[in-house]
Amino acid sequence: MILKRVTPALAALGFLAACGGPGGGNADYERSPAPPPPAPVMEEAASFGGVRKMASADQSFSQPSPTPDRPDAEPGAQQYIAYSHSLGLRLPQGGVEPMMQAHIDACKAAGTNTCIIINSNTYSYDEDNISGNVSLRAKPDWIESFLAAIDEATEKAGGEVTSRSTRADDLTRQIIDTDSRLEAQKTLQTRLEGLLERRDGTLGDLLQIERELARVTGEIESIEANLKALRLRVSMSSLDISYETKVPPFSPSRSNPLGEAFGDFFYNLSAAIASVITAFAVGLPWLLLIGVFLWIWLKLIWPRMRRKKKVDAPKPRPTQS
Repeated sequence: MILKRVTPALAALGFLAACGGPGGGNADYERSPAPPPPAPVMEEAASFGGVRKMASADQSFSQPSPTPDRPDAEPGAQQYIAYSHSLGLRLPQGGVEPMMQAHIDACKAAGTNTCIIINSNTYSYDEDNISGNVSLRAKPDWIESFLAAIDEATEKAGGEVTSRSTRADDLTRQIIDTDSRLEAQKTLQTRLEGLLERRDGTLGDLLQIERELARVTGEIESIEANLKALRLRVSMSSLDISYETKVPPFSPSRSNPLGEAFGDFFYNLSAAIASVITAFAVGLPWLLLIGVFLWIWLKLIWPRMRRKKKVDAPKPRPTQS
């Protein structure tokens, strides 16, 4: 490696000494600084004939080795946990829409930096049966205080909490690995930019460096977007709330099978008669066709067959007395 670094400098020195005279090239050489030795990365690219191998070499030196899972890891290390909450509420008649609006207003009052409404939907089946759902993202502290107060508000409205669940996703390793990849790509980007600034190598090498730099820049943007999404999941927990109406046992909106059966009696009777008429209309041509075949068989074919059997039958021999 030392020989590779010294040889280009000696070659340049010999070339300048051969071309310059007492007041020519030697004077210019003395005024200009000595050219820097080629970087080891550029020598590796020239020796292997491509920038892709050079980039792989840079990544191998700049990529930090992944930390294995160890049971004796530091307990004070930072963890990245993403929480997802879901809640189900059953409210009395006329209580779904006011409760939904109160929750939406509370989120909007907290500000977009604290709480964001993702979507909200309301479904109305009839005047007494209304349901809906609200999905939001908020700071974990705000969601904790919201969930702590929602039981009292629901009970005060005459409703009940039907379901409650919390899920935690550990994104620590994923975020750390993504951040390490980002730092490695940024280091590689800096080295490639340095190679372009020095303008060492042939035109083909420079074009390969530019293509590799464009690829690395795109990779950095993709990793940064992924890392931003992961950190957003940690900083803003999600909450899904579903609402349904508590229908009384003898509500008019409940279905009454016996009443529906009597109410649909004439409709069902007319539908059955219509089915019979339709079946008769579809089968009538086939009945006529079958009747024609039976008439031909009984009047023309069957009598001839009987006469033929009588003619072909053997005559009985007379008995001798």
